[in-house]
Amino acid sequence: MSKNFVNPTKVITGVNTRWSYANVWEAKSINGGAPKYSVSLIIPKSDTKTIEKIKAAIQAAYEEGESKLKGNGKTVPALSVLKTPLRDGDLERPDDEAYANSYFVNANSGTAPGIVDADRQPIIDHSEVYSGVYGRASINFYAFNSNGNKGIACGLNNLQKMRDGEPLGGKTRAEDDFADDDEDFLD
Repeated sequence: MSKNFVNPTKVITGVNTRWSYANVWEAKSINGGAPKYSVSLIIPKSDTKTIEKIKAAIQAAYEEGESKLKGNGKTVPALSVLKTPLRDGDLERPDDEAYANSYFVNANSGTAPGIVDADRQPIIDHSEVYSGVYGRASINFYAFNSNGNKGIACGLNNLQKMRDGEPLGGKTRAEDDFADDDEDFLD
């Protein structure tokens, strides 16, 4: 593949994308399915550049996957009636502050994503990546037609952590829990 080839179904998100439900170190099975790595990417609605790139990639995946989407039917279903991965946090997660004024995309993969820091150095320490960090994600969109379900899905390629964020999910970090302990534990 030449260096000039641009994959229309691939997107690199902006640096203010927040990672939630970050299941990126170990594949997990959901509802008895094949184990997968996954992350929910929370994209601020103000990041119009990333949102537009995602919409264009979904359209490209739709056009590329028309024969798959048609299946045994006579026509290709309209993109507007298919399941698509770009979802509105204000509508679908109204009680979750982390998703307010944002869109989100759930991305997954059967293979582990590469995970690097802001300097593109591999992250080895698993505690460095958690739900709540901010970073970029390399994702790709593709059509699916499986067991009567048709739509566009989002694959997870790689992740780049840009900065720490408030941990999501209510779990605190051990470093934070014990940071201000004034008690002398030798009493």
